[in-house]
Amino acid sequence: MNRLTVDPIACRGHGLCAEILPELITLDEWGYPVVRGETVPPPLLPEARRAAGACPALALRLRKS
Repeated sequence: MNRLTVDPIACRGHGLCAEILPELITLDEWGYPVVRGETVPPPLLPEARRAAGACPALALRLRKS
């Protein structure tokens, strides 16, 4: 299983992750990401990797659990 996590201290609210992976990530009222769901479904794994790699603050992480 793979999970997306956000480091709230490192995050700067750029919002790129939500643009790349809107199926699992929304933005709160201040523009910070909210990850929906416990695990990343296999069909969305490539986009999850891309979203984590695109984070300019390196705050979004894809982890195996």
